[in-house]
Parts: sequence; structure tokens; C-alpha cells
Amino acid sequence: MPDNCGNWFPLPVDLEPEHAYAALGRLAQSHVGARLFTLMAFDTETGEGRRFHSNMPEIYPVSGRKPIPEGPWHEIVIINRQVFVANTIEDIAKVFPDHGVVESLGCGAVINIPVWNNGTLLGTINCLDKAGSYNPALVKAAVDLRLPALSCFLLERTNSTNGDPA
Repeated sequence: MPDNCGNWFPLPVDLEPEHAYAALGRLAQSHVGARLFTLMAFDTETGEGRRFHSNMPEIYPVSGRKPIPEGPWHEIVIINRQVFVANTIEDIAKVFPDHGVVESLGCGAVINIPVWNNGTLLGTINCLDKAGSYNPALVKAAVDLRLPALSCFLLERTNSTNGDPA
């Protein structure tokens, strides 16, 4: 990541939440690669997630709550607090039922980066790009998005219409 934050995470003066989310998306696109970029908030008490930003809202809209099913992805990201990486559509299909939509967008690789604050899972940063995109150096760059993403997740919690974490 660049040393000068102002150059890689520029925000407008008004700091509207969506502007911050879009700036994080641009950062992910330029430093990691992300044809599709989304942010998902989680409520670990209910086991539900809620997408609150998408760079492709016509295909992956900001939506209501949905359950987070138990399985390999849940184990890696939520239980073990690790980054989930899949570099083939076959590996994506093992954990995401919408793999057909993902593939139709020209994506065949995904990185899901969990964002935690004081022991609480706030959600995930989700980057998807062409198959084979995410080598170890790009995975590290994606993990480095956690700090600027934390501000987005806290902003979302603060501005949530119902006050829920997800």
C-alpha cells in the first residue's frame, strides 16, 4: 500500500457514507483487483448478513438480511477469523450458490476479508475478479484493506437506519 493515505483513499469533504464505501472500492480495484466489490455487514447473534455496498447494484443490490449458512466458508471466515480465497469457479461453487452469476460477470476468483473490531465481527470486504487473480501478494494487499475498511463498517453501523449491526 502507498505510504500517503491521501493519495490512495481520497474522500470528498461531505463524507457521505456511500462516498466512503466507493472510495474503498476504488482502492480495492487499484491495489487488489476487483471487477465486483461488495461490503457485507454481519450480525453474529442472528447469524445474518446484509450487503450495504456494491459496485454492481443492478446485479448485486444492497439488500435485506440473509442467513449465513454453516459450512467451510463460515468455518474459515467467522469461526477462524481467516481470509477466504478461491481462485477457480469450481472452488467458488463449493461455497456460494450464486456461482453462475459470478461466472457470468467474468469472475472466477474471490477474496473475502473479515473485519473485526474489539472482538466483534463487523462484516467482510468482498473482492471478485477473473480466475487465478489472487496470488499471495494480492491477498496480502487485500488484508491491508482492513484498516480503511474499518472506518466504512463503523460508519455503516452509525448510520444504519434501524441501529442494527447487520
